[in-house]
Amino acid sequence: MVQLGKFEKYLIEEFFDDYRAGDMTHRTFTRRVAFITGSMTAASAAMLLVGCTPEEVPRSTDPMPTPSPSSSTAGNGTSTSGAVPGATSPLSVPEGTQGITTSTVTFPSGGTDISGYLARQEAAAAGPAVMICHENRGLTPHIQDVARRFAKAGYSALALDLLSREGGTAGMDPDAVPGALTRAGAPRHVGDFAAAFDYLAAQDFVDPARIGMNGYCFGGGITWQAATELSGLKATAAFYGPAPDLNRVPGIKAAVFGVYAERDQRITGAMPALRDALAATSVTHQLTVYPGVDHAFHNDTGERYNEAQATAAWNDTMAWFGQHL
Repeated sequence: MVQLGKFEKYLIEEFFDDYRAGDMTHRTFTRRVAFITGSMTAASAAMLLVGCTPEEVPRSTDPMPTPSPSSSTAGNGTSTSGAVPGATSPLSVPEGTQGITTSTVTFPSGGTDISGYLARQEAAAAGPAVMICHENRGLTPHIQDVARRFAKAGYSALALDLLSREGGTAGMDPDAVPGALTRAGAPRHVGDFAAAFDYLAAQDFVDPARIGMNGYCFGGGITWQAATELSGLKATAAFYGPAPDLNRVPGIKAAVFGVYAERDQRITGAMPALRDALAATSVTHQLTVYPGVDHAFHNDTGERYNEAQATAAWNDTMAWFGQHL
């Protein structure tokens, strides 16, 4: 029987939800599961495990998909000036917005250099900073846009490309990105954010006592895990991410904010256990369920975007960081 890790199961269930909702083709669903599990035999078993019918499952003898280079320029930390592709949020901050400077930065982590997209206000005095963890799509123009939104609000924002070692998100087959992220493993990702924390803390435009973290979907899960391991974090905001191991919750030092979608029963349904674990500690926390929306409702380049609730969640995040960061 196929054995799935925490994040592997999370991603495959998310893709199955997208497939059932008509937001993902069967081919894309199959390709992504195969890249995550490493073989068509394991992909078939995993698809049955999440509820696919036998007719929907590929033959185990089918060949593994071959990765193809991405035609996208997303994720290389260099966006062209102008509107964000596909963005519909009134909060969107285009590349080239006056007063905001952006760049690709590199720093060492685990014996190699990794890269991130840094957005901040020009000529700002030392102030708070936010590290951003992308979704399972990797570092995209949308996540770069989120970094600029933070910069507009007065934060230095660093969005990592967690696939830097693999050559960067931009050069990868989009269907292979989630599998590469799961193979890398959460410990590597948290280690990269520990290195990013050290990088930011050393910059003259950052107050090292005021560094927080924000993440979405897969990135929300990494944010929760980082909160249990990075004691220097001052505040975090995790959007609909899987909870950390509950026995690690008492060790959280940051003020943690969790964003949940009412219709996202896969994640929100498990939230009460995290809420109870937090309530049994002295950790400063707030978990908010936003009504009438589903997973990924904040991403204004996706089908599930809801302007009213995404704006509310963003404003609540700004208020949380304003109070605790």
